Amino acid sequence: MSADIIDTIFCIFNDMGHVHYGEDITQMQHVLQCGQLAQMDGASASLVAAALMHDIGQFLDGAGDAAEQQGIDARHEVSGAAFLAPHFPPAVTRPILLHVAAKRYLCAVEPGYTEALSRASILSLGMQGGPMNAAQQAEFLRDPHFTDAIALRRYDDHGKRPQWDVPDLESYRPLLESVRL
Repeated sequence: MSADIIDTIFCIFNDMGHVHYGEDITQMQHVLQCGQLAQMDGASASLVAAALMHDIGQFLDGAGDAAEQQGIDARHEVSGAAFLAPHFPPAVTRPILLHVAAKRYLCAVEPGYTEALSRASILSLGMQGGPMNAAQQAEFLRDPHFTDAIALRRYDDHGKRPQWDVPDLESYRPLLESVRL
């Protein structure tokens, strides 16, 4: 496969990265910070790629502003994982698919987690089903990628720092090339 999918991903991020979707930073800053947090954590290349691309679904079919503008959950995690699945392995796409479920899980099991969420994450939480019940938690924990999904969720939560200078998008090209199918 050529680098076309990576070029497409970069074009999507470059075209839409200026938007905020309710956060204090742009989406480009957010995804780059998430990738940097994963690298600083010593995450696998697949998890760093997932951290970088976890919100690509926000840029597909107007999903990014659905919560704020329309009061609905556009399920960006589903559309993003589906978009990436033909090009990247489950070690990349499953944590992306599960990062919203990981938020719901952590809200249910970790005291103080919900209160620490950004206002945009709190807004979307209710639309995404709120904290998981016991049966949903058990189902989430059965997925072989739940640990990476929780790690990705934490990068997502902490990758919202105004004025944090991190490496640019192009610096991730070799990593994405190394994990694509």
